[in-house]
Amino acid sequence: MGQNLGFLKYRRKTSQSEEPLDRIKHYHEFHLYLSNEEQSEQAARCMECGVPYCQSAMEINGRTTGCPLNNLVPEWNDLLYLRKYEEAYKRLRKTNNFPEFTSRVCPALCESACTCGLDGEAVSSHENEFAIIENAYDMGYVKARRDIPRTGKKIAVIGSGPAGLAAADQLNLRGHSVDVYERSDRPGGLLMYGIPNMKLEKKVIDRRIRIMEKEGVNFLTDQNINTKKKADEIISRYDAVILCCGASKPRDMDVEGRDADGIYFAVDFLTSTTKALLDTDMKEGTYISAEGKNVVIVGSGDTANDCVGTAVRHGAKSVMQMQRHGKPPVFRDEDHPWPEYVNLFKNDYGQQEAIAVYGKDPRIYGATVNRFIKDDAGKLSAVEIINVQPVKDAKTGRSSMQTVKGTEKIYPAEIALIAAGFTGTEPEVAKAFGVELDGRTNVKTVSGAYRTNRDKVFAAGDMRRGQSLVVWAIKEGREAAKEVDMFLNGYTNL
Repeated sequence: MGQNLGFLKYRRKTSQSEEPLDRIKHYHEFHLYLSNEEQSEQAARCMECGVPYCQSAMEINGRTTGCPLNNLVPEWNDLLYLRKYEEAYKRLRKTNNFPEFTSRVCPALCESACTCGLDGEAVSSHENEFAIIENAYDMGYVKARRDIPRTGKKIAVIGSGPAGLAAADQLNLRGHSVDVYERSDRPGGLLMYGIPNMKLEKKVIDRRIRIMEKEGVNFLTDQNINTKKKADEIISRYDAVILCCGASKPRDMDVEGRDADGIYFAVDFLTSTTKALLDTDMKEGTYISAEGKNVVIVGSGDTANDCVGTAVRHGAKSVMQMQRHGKPPVFRDEDHPWPEYVNLFKNDYGQQEAIAVYGKDPRIYGATVNRFIKDDAGKLSAVEIINVQPVKDAKTGRSSMQTVKGTEKIYPAEIALIAAGFTGTEPEVAKAFGVELDGRTNVKTVSGAYRTNRDKVFAAGDMRRGQSLVVWAIKEGREAAKEVDMFLNGYTNL
């Protein structure tokens, strides 16, 4: 450890952001990051403690604490403090194929488990990671390898989200020839169309894709492998196939008026904006527009927040976000001690922007949709919401959310966005490849492994584990690649 008292000498400091009323005028990233000198000081706060929970990926009370990728956080923090940028990048790249993605969109499980956070403020490892990877790009350390010896084996990866990209990257660098099939018009999957541009600029994805292409990975877009004929053809042409199609089946709502015109799934709303931004520079009529409309968003997670920020940029008349659960705590409580990961209350970028524009927090807690109200033309005109509360079953002891009669309220709404999560993989691809699904409609694999019931076919990412984080998808892709390499060669050095 280069600075053995850095956590006492320096206070935690993170990037600033453009003011909400300024940044809602564009769709670009808006963080104003620290200088190299300031980021070096922040890295000096890392204690390099004897038990680095930040990289542990331990399960505590059913939740992961620390980085699922087992990133060598104390090591690259120390190298960043010493400004050994190339060495820091090599240590970071050793466990993470795409730190340019995770340093932007990961909720920083490493910081939640940081020892400094036990009685103070965690090390800003998330932004330290950003500094390392962006310095590596600026200084030319990130470059394509052109001397990869080839094994003669061919692999197909179906889906180019973070799991598919990680698997492809690992197997390509191992020397296998990899073709990545993507049903959309651009590679990136969830990263490209599921996350808004202001959170992850698409040029960041394109930058990495170009490197992978130079290294030999072949991307085939507009390829929807959703029939048995197409699947069988791919299985016959390749030595192994990895399914990485995500858990993209959205959770719907079975309430009165659901068929009203103006109700959309959140992912469709976000995708239409990103496609319009990339294809037409937001030309009117090319996307689902919230301009001048009252918008109601159902959901509490990152996707719901992304819908808030996007609707604000469209120029929505009002934005209201409802979630079933109560307001999360501001600080840890006795039920969630360090280093357990816990969701704490925060104003994310979307909520900050809504507060700045409309003068109040858009969130309503402990409520759900009771019914959607249509006008005579069948278009959404209002949403009736109702309070919900947890009620414990006397026999089982389990709690379930139940509505509270007499708490109904009606809000005007011309657009409703359902951001209630996902229920599993879309069945078409699984059916085409003849792979079994589990009880949650995820692809079923051998316990503790990535192999499916179909010979030569593997699965990884959200398609295997269900809706999760980008960092988990990368982990899954890496582990699936290791298993495929073992399958092909009888051993692996991945």
